[in-house]
Amino acid sequence: MNEAFIVHLLREAFYTMLLISAPTLIVSMVVGLVVSIFQAATSIQEFTLSFVPKLVLIAIVLVLTMPWILETMITFTVSLFHQIPVVVH
Repeated sequence: MNEAFIVHLLREAFYTMLLISAPTLIVSMVVGLVVSIFQAATSIQEFTLSFVPKLVLIAIVLVLTMPWILETMITFTVSLFHQIPVVVH
């Protein structure tokens, strides 16, 4: 096990983490932007107006993308298990 292997392992872990979190982060960002524009246009400054739609849409996105997220996590975990012999030697 050398530095290149560790860097590769960390790079794969960060890439998988970004890939898994991207759908929820993108939806949260878009909903927040739309609600902020709506609040600025109507001068409504209500905290729950931005919180509730984000919460509902993030829950919907998580339910819809859960099979893909689990498949991605399982693939990464299996890849880690296959690399155990490289770490031992």
